[in-house]
Amino acid sequence: MTTTKRDDRRKAEIEKQIDENLRRVYEQDVSDEIPDRFLQLLDKLKQQD
Repeated sequence: MTTTKRDDRRKAEIEKQIDENLRRVYEQDVSDEIPDRFLQLLDKLKQQD
């Protein structure tokens, strides 16, 4: 199967959109604060050591 320049451009556009969406989701997750309940659980686990 032969790909054309048009197919290559379309594939590049799709890959760019995927990259941008993944980056957006990752940045959103990184900026979210850690819930207090999770921090309390981590403290309990540290105390058990």
